[in-house]
Amino acid sequence: MLQEGSLYLGTSRNPDDSLNKAEYLALKYGNRHGIVTGATGTGKTVTLQVLAESFSEAGVPVFASDIKGDLSGIAAMGEPKDWITQRAEQIGFTDYAPAEFPVIFWDLYGEKGHRVRTTVAEMGPLLLSRLMNASEAQEGALNIAFKIADEGGLPLMDLKDLQALLTYMAEHATELSSQFGLISNASIATLQRGLLILEQQGAENFFGEPALKVTDIMRTTNDGRGAISILAADKLMMNPRLYATFLLWLLSELFEELPEVGDLDKPKLVFFFDEAHLLFNDAPKVLIERVEQVVRLIRSKGVGVYFVTQNPLDVPETVLAQLGNRVQHALRAYTPREQKAVKTAADTFRPNPAFDCATAITQLGIGEALVSTLEAKGIPSMVERTLIRPPSGRVGPISDAEREKVMNLSPVAGQYDIDLDSESAYEILSARAKKAAEAEAAKRAAEEKAEGGDSAAGRWTLPGFGDEPADKEGTRTTKRSSGYQRETVIEAAMKSAARSVATSVGRALVRGILGSLRR
Repeated sequence: MLQEGSLYLGTSRNPDDSLNKAEYLALKYGNRHGIVTGATGTGKTVTLQVLAESFSEAGVPVFASDIKGDLSGIAAMGEPKDWITQRAEQIGFTDYAPAEFPVIFWDLYGEKGHRVRTTVAEMGPLLLSRLMNASEAQEGALNIAFKIADEGGLPLMDLKDLQALLTYMAEHATELSSQFGLISNASIATLQRGLLILEQQGAENFFGEPALKVTDIMRTTNDGRGAISILAADKLMMNPRLYATFLLWLLSELFEELPEVGDLDKPKLVFFFDEAHLLFNDAPKVLIERVEQVVRLIRSKGVGVYFVTQNPLDVPETVLAQLGNRVQHALRAYTPREQKAVKTAADTFRPNPAFDCATAITQLGIGEALVSTLEAKGIPSMVERTLIRPPSGRVGPISDAEREKVMNLSPVAGQYDIDLDSESAYEILSARAKKAAEAEAAKRAAEEKAEGGDSAAGRWTLPGFGDEPADKEGTRTTKRSSGYQRETVIEAAMKSAARSVATSVGRALVRGILGSLRR
């Protein structure tokens, strides 16, 4: 049943329900990307588990998000339930045996897996703008912020670094605009509010150190199996934009850091993007172009990307055209949009004269799918109606105790679980503000000392005070003329006002950089 260099997906059947042939995915075409689609409850998660297990057994590391917690069972020994053994017998899968797989759990919140973070600098202005739903003008201001940080030696590690930099830009908008282009205080204020919203949504957990190393999701075990990295995303899904932005960032990191390797016998990593529609919903054109570029070029770096979603219409045509391996579960066709989705899905397959593809899509049972993979020379195989093989790992979630045990034995245990806070933009700008405030205080003290010296020069007195002799009428007088006295009073008043303004500016600077960042 199993073939060297191929992954067994299931067994196809004829229209009369008789078994036809085993369906495989060639490992050397695993980096040609793929898509798994189907309505809720039709078996997409089980298919995803089967693919992840198969790639792992072949020595290929896997990264996948776990939306509902069901995928975590892959870390535990499979249970021979009735439907599993029946399916194995039905398709003639004589090699079936329960197994458990090497899993590394990850979680942005550090609750159900090891903490996973990146820095604001690594995220970059484009993805950060997407995360904040920034307008074009606000994205421009964010690009200026990153430029200032690069040229000014201001490392952007976490959200408080970016908040401090935006405050600095607002307070020095005039002088910075002459160098970097117009900086609108309105755009800066909107970005600051956006950061506050991100903090309230928990995004601050994602930004910081130590940042994730992509090599830690590309591990293999001593027995040659690929480690399966599972991102706990049940809580993360409450912020869909953060979820989609994180996965796109990770994909971009792989694209930027991995070297070109060309065509290999098997992929270096397979990346499953569940709920893929969240990536493209309301996405600006520049972002979709970025995704298309990454998907098109990352193949040559040995990475296969598999989108998992309910509807093939969720994926733009320019991206869909690059997905060579396809698994289509059942779709419902009650509305015009659903009927269009069925037609779109059917049109993407190489036709099989034995059945009508569009009709079959609406009649597929649970665990059944239309399958087409790349064959020799990268040509798509004829679509087949296939019963997907049962997974070897446990189907369903594991317990908290089992998860904790897996995490304690993880090869990255302790590496990402403690936050680091190195000197960055926040600390640097705070130190500069403190130094400026101290310099202003010293200057003010020097001025006060000069004005308050022992000599009478520059002083003025009120009648009845001082040690000057009285005149003939018994009132005191000064050695200065009354005109000079009035001039000195005015000067002193102006200096006092100037000092008040300088003090207010100095305090505002300190509050802007320090006070507004306190929670």
